[in-house]
Amino acid sequence: MGKPTGFLEYIRQDPPKRPVGQRVKDWREVEGRLSRDEARQQAARCMDCGIPFCHAYGCPLSNRIPEFNEMVFRGDWQRALEFLHETNNFPEVTGRICPAPCEAACTLSIGAEPVTIRHIELQVVERGWREGWVRPEPAAAKTGRRVAVVGSGPAGLAAAQQLARAGHDVVVFEKRDRPGGILRYGIPDFKLEKWVIDRRLEQMQAEGVAFETGVAVGRDVAMRYLARKFDAVLLAVGAEAPRDLKVPGRGLEGIHFAMDFLIQQNRRVAGEPVPDRDAIWAGGKRVVVIGGGDTGADCVGTARRQGAADITQIELLPEPPECRPPECPWPAWPTIKRTGSSHEEGCTRLWSLLTKAFIGRGGIQVRGLQAVRLAWSEPDAAGNRTFTEAPDSEFEMEADLVLLALGFVHVEHGPLVQDAGLATDDRGNLVVDGRGQTSTEGVFAASDCVHGASLVVRAVTAGRQVAENIDRYLRERTEPQA
Repeated sequence: MGKPTGFLEYIRQDPPKRPVGQRVKDWREVEGRLSRDEARQQAARCMDCGIPFCHAYGCPLSNRIPEFNEMVFRGDWQRALEFLHETNNFPEVTGRICPAPCEAACTLSIGAEPVTIRHIELQVVERGWREGWVRPEPAAAKTGRRVAVVGSGPAGLAAAQQLARAGHDVVVFEKRDRPGGILRYGIPDFKLEKWVIDRRLEQMQAEGVAFETGVAVGRDVAMRYLARKFDAVLLAVGAEAPRDLKVPGRGLEGIHFAMDFLIQQNRRVAGEPVPDRDAIWAGGKRVVVIGGGDTGADCVGTARRQGAADITQIELLPEPPECRPPECPWPAWPTIKRTGSSHEEGCTRLWSLLTKAFIGRGGIQVRGLQAVRLAWSEPDAAGNRTFTEAPDSEFEMEADLVLLALGFVHVEHGPLVQDAGLATDDRGNLVVDGRGQTSTEGVFAASDCVHGASLVVRAVTAGRQVAENIDRYLRERTEPQA
């Protein structure tokens, strides 16, 4: 490594954040950057650990973390970028929004603070863009094969780029107005500004990837048509069917799925129209977010910027510990209490609460909810816990706007899945074989629509893997389609 004693000499330094009072007034990114010298010092903390669990266990992409850390320390930033791009198509995205399982698996985190891997990754790629090192990489020769990619989220984009670089003609179909999928419409700008996506899309277009937006496959274009016109079809449509909360009062106005709320605000920031009759707005309202994950936190930050009067985020599970618990040893991803930038901006967080019913005003508009406190058992041998309702613990909570951030259950079972006759498993996900091919010949699927909703970094991994399988599938065929 660049400095074998660096982890003994330097402490972890996280990137700065803009002051709360400033950042809640706009939609720009919260997190700033370390200086180049500070980033070099942080890279020096990467120790000669022998087996890099960050790479082998923590990172789904198997990013070459020790290598790019060493290059940053040595000042060879261009070589660091080459290492990064060997495994990751979009380090400028993962460097901003990945929860960094690599850092949880960092050997330093056994007894100290881990290396700031995610931020070093971001520093490397952003310098690469500034210096002009990130350029289009078009294929040297074309294969004559055509591939349709349905969905332009991280999995679809990663697959499209890999397939184009392999020499195939790739068309990406996106049902919304602009490409990017959940990156553009589901993640708030204060975490990921959209020029970051547009910059990479320009590179992909220069490499030959074509984009057809405003096209809903299964509705505007039949799957059978794509199967005739293309040599392979990849479905990277995500798991967009949200988990609902079916309790009395669910039909009241003012109760919405979290993603509907987030998509609307992202469209506003982008200058896209949002009809007044459909508008979901938190300004001046008492907001309750049900669900304690990242999507719920994104709702908190969005509601704060819209001017909510009060924000409460509630979670069914018990409050996690501040530090890694003994039952979750290194290098596993720890179940700990995570306080994100949105929480820092102001909200009340409550745990071990079960929503029993929603309360209406005039039988039309939600005005609150009924909840009960839960008592959780200790984990059993398998780590499972059960709960009971605490006696005499029911109470009411006022709310003018309720956002359901309860995760997603499976791919939407609309015309795309039904008309193509695609097989699904008992959880509602698409069934694929070892190559990622669905029950229909030549139709592949990857990422969330196969395994359920997960991390962006896993979506990029799935996109790269299925692209390799599709490339192999196409090269095994003898003649290109006429």
